[in-house]
Amino acid sequence: MTPEHSLILSVAAGPSLVARPILGVVGSVLVRARGLAKTYGEGHAAVRVLDGADLDVDRGDFVAVVGRSGSGKSTLLHLLGGLDRPDAGEIELDGDRVDRLDERGLTDVRRRKVGFVFQAFHLLPELSGIENVLLPAKLARDGLEAAPRAAELIEQLGLSEVAGRLPSALSGGEQQRLAVARALVNDPPLLLADEPTGNLDEESGAAVLDLLRRAADSGRAVVLVTHDRAATALADRVFRLEAGRLVA
Repeated sequence: MTPEHSLILSVAAGPSLVARPILGVVGSVLVRARGLAKTYGEGHAAVRVLDGADLDVDRGDFVAVVGRSGSGKSTLLHLLGGLDRPDAGEIELDGDRVDRLDERGLTDVRRRKVGFVFQAFHLLPELSGIENVLLPAKLARDGLEAAPRAAELIEQLGLSEVAGRLPSALSGGEQQRLAVARALVNDPPLLLADEPTGNLDEESGAAVLDLLRRAADSGRAVVLVTHDRAATALADRVFRLEAGRLVA
């Protein structure tokens, strides 16, 4: 089971809405990572994808990370969001030392503080759009309270007419906007997006990027991994991941 699939079965819910302000001072550091290291494989097959990576992300900050395929960009997001553990280094998220937490603690952080958007959507095919958005809330036994929030979020994203359909009846752009809604339904202070426009046409991709920009403008910290020049143009800061480190 991939980290992305594990996440879908472990997230929880809270208040929603793209434009809803996030508690905390915009401009204050939400995420601080120091000396992150991660190696995959052993012996001669070992690949060190992160080697002393440092990153600070403020509330209201939209950060884009670029780099060649296989350079460790997705690994960086997985570490920041508690989907994986670093071999070395420190990660602090909103006062929590993520690298020191046990599995229960990591699950709690993912539920309360992190929203994920993946390139492949990861909508459950047997659930309608609104049911997919509400899934985190139902897993947290908050479905009834979250329903009005999810409905308003879906309306803001222009999905009201298609939210009752199964994913197979939706366009790629509609599916990805639903994935963004699912990521936002728990009102997380941190939004992590891994190539969210990679499977979309230009128009749909622009709509998703606009949602991420609005999320940052409402006070969330957004970290985006991308090869999309349009995405980097919207970001406040752009880093390149080279030789396991982030370079401005």
